[in-house]
Amino acid sequence: MRIVLRFFSYLMHPLLMPILGVVIYFYVTPKFVPESFMYAKLFALSILTIVVPVLFYFLLESVNVVSDKELALVKERRVPLLIQVAITLLILKLIINGYEFPELYLFFFGILIAAAFAFLCAVLRFKVSLHMIGVSGVLLFVMGLSMLYQSNFLLLIGFLVLSIGFTAASRLQSKAHTMPELLAGLVVGGLPQILLFVFYKM
Repeated sequence: MRIVLRFFSYLMHPLLMPILGVVIYFYVTPKFVPESFMYAKLFALSILTIVVPVLFYFLLESVNVVSDKELALVKERRVPLLIQVAITLLILKLIINGYEFPELYLFFFGILIAAAFAFLCAVLRFKVSLHMIGVSGVLLFVMGLSMLYQSNFLLLIGFLVLSIGFTAASRLQSKAHTMPELLAGLVVGGLPQILLFVFYKM
């Protein structure tokens, strides 16, 4: 069981959640998207959401701003989260067009809000769960798409709900977070996606 929990902890890593949301969007959207265009977007987003944060982590580690990849100390989360905010702003400015992909634009705008709140929590010395922020954000995004497209994504939603449970259990088992930190992560990640859903059809 411990292996399963650790697997979900890695599978639902915060760095992977934005690109997971994008992959799901391109898979379920009824809009026609040329494959070459889609792969170009996925490549650019993978660089910005995964490669660049990893490179920044190693840079911060080399100058002793962070000490471990889990960012266990609250004060060590401030700079990485501020970098995340800047990267998300860059994505909204250069990669995701609000006219061509309004749903994706709102998804990343929700990520921006969540990252800003997580940064604020770190400033206030509260360690919100980044794993829960990521997976809850994707879950609510998929639920929004399901209602928008009037399509049944029940299996996908069920998998994401299950993933939340296993990931939360993994974080508790490894003593990386407390229950309030996990619940705060669910709210910080999911609430912006719910609030932004009203703009999907505008």
